[in-house]
Amino acid sequence: MLEPNANIKWAKVIDHTRCIGCHACTTACKSENLVPLSVNRTYVKHVDVGEFPETRRAHQVTRCNQCAHAPCVTACPTTAMFKRVDGIVDFDKSICIGCKACMAACPYDAIFINPEDHSAEKCNFCAHRIDVGLEPACVIVCPTEAILIGDLNDTDSKVAQIVNREPVAVRRPEKETIPKLFYKGAHQATLDPLAARRPDGGLFMWSEQQSSTEHVVAGNPNFNNSSAAALLSYDVPHTIPWDWRVSLYTWTKGIAAGAYIVPALLVLFGFISANTSTLFIWVAPILSGTFLGITGGLLIWDLEHPERFYMIFTRPQWKSWLVKGAFIIAGYSLVLLAHFVVSFAGNGGSSPGSRLVPNLPSSLGPSAARFLVWLTIAGLPLAIMTAVYTAYLFAQAKARDMWQNPLLPPHLLVQSLLLGSAALLPFAVWFEPNAITPLLWLLAVTSLVHVLMIWGEISVTHPTAHARLAVWEMVHGRYRTDFWVGLALSTLGGVVAWMALLGMLLTSFGVGAVPMALVGMMLFENAYVQAGQSVPLA
Repeated sequence: MLEPNANIKWAKVIDHTRCIGCHACTTACKSENLVPLSVNRTYVKHVDVGEFPETRRAHQVTRCNQCAHAPCVTACPTTAMFKRVDGIVDFDKSICIGCKACMAACPYDAIFINPEDHSAEKCNFCAHRIDVGLEPACVIVCPTEAILIGDLNDTDSKVAQIVNREPVAVRRPEKETIPKLFYKGAHQATLDPLAARRPDGGLFMWSEQQSSTEHVVAGNPNFNNSSAAALLSYDVPHTIPWDWRVSLYTWTKGIAAGAYIVPALLVLFGFISANTSTLFIWVAPILSGTFLGITGGLLIWDLEHPERFYMIFTRPQWKSWLVKGAFIIAGYSLVLLAHFVVSFAGNGGSSPGSRLVPNLPSSLGPSAARFLVWLTIAGLPLAIMTAVYTAYLFAQAKARDMWQNPLLPPHLLVQSLLLGSAALLPFAVWFEPNAITPLLWLLAVTSLVHVLMIWGEISVTHPTAHARLAVWEMVHGRYRTDFWVGLALSTLGGVVAWMALLGMLLTSFGVGAVPMALVGMMLFENAYVQAGQSVPLA
């Protein structure tokens, strides 16, 4: 077997002036690589362009683009997706944890989870054949020589001559992945996944694709992005990478961070005492630790290989924000554990907080209180990073334009403060009535800011058609119920808090805002996370 050659830069040209749409490449790929039913490493897409009787059928062979700057490689936490020295983007199933970060990152929807071994898979240029001097299976089976491979560094290769001398196109160049899959003579209506209209009723040629919350149906549900009349006649559906567990994880993580950030800020600004505050001494570490444990459980549950989750720590790929987030959460967990241990070991008298943790002190001695304050100064940045790192994880998903939002980190921090103040309010009523008013203020203000930030995000002109369609799916499409109910509950929760602060309701009645704020945020998170993945990419 030949070793990959660093002097070679493999590339592929698909000549659509020759492609007849026979699907021989699809079947050869399935046979060569034992690709199961329901998934494809490569397939041929058909778009009907024009209006009867002046119509033609345009094809596009769809597969991994072998990017020079491959987002899947950057996002993979364990280097299961990696780039060889010859430029081929390959994968190692033995270390894949099935996190689906590569699927979320790929702008071409070229990666899937194999339903038999539950690992990520895609076209890898038939690297096993390349390494023994053979061409990929799709190349040798194509009856019209529409698929060519070659070395871009070899000026005598047919691929290099076509790329250097003839008009060719790549898909989604704005993503700056520098693809090495070049299309010659392809119609733009096939290269842009939103250029062609989705067939009525989801009735495609040879197949039927009904809209669901688990799948991305191909084609544009609103209108064409092409000046030519274009109707998508054949494509395959793709699976949304991250399901409700990731949506719920953003909610539980927001509570886990906010339930610590809020009392820490109240202590630092003098609203409550580090020596005697039950919220700070007991509720913060216990409530935050509980929801952080739920967060970790959801993340592990979402993996296709949950038994391999430890690989994030044993073989981390540090460019991945999934890895960075895991270490941030681990550090935050240690802070919460240290906080609990100090509270457990501290000296002090009894107070109403003893009802929360029987036989344990609810006030601390001066030394223990000082230690907790210093621990808070160290832990507060970790809690804030726990709240906001998901924005960078989502931004690393280059395929999802709606998530490429520079305001997402502050918005996640606002959401965390909202969730933290709401989660702490019932405990304040029970243990620490003097904390009710500052918590209501925080809930009222963050609810208002949260609603205003949502309004800004959905009302401005969106930078790309992909972002516009994702927002449409969230506001008017499949996720509109979660979005509008969540937004209404968040608004009502904020209104109730403001009414309590302005004396229109008893202060204790302001606690009625808690379930509305918590449920509203949970529904909004689900709509936001799922809508961001709902746009067809291939």
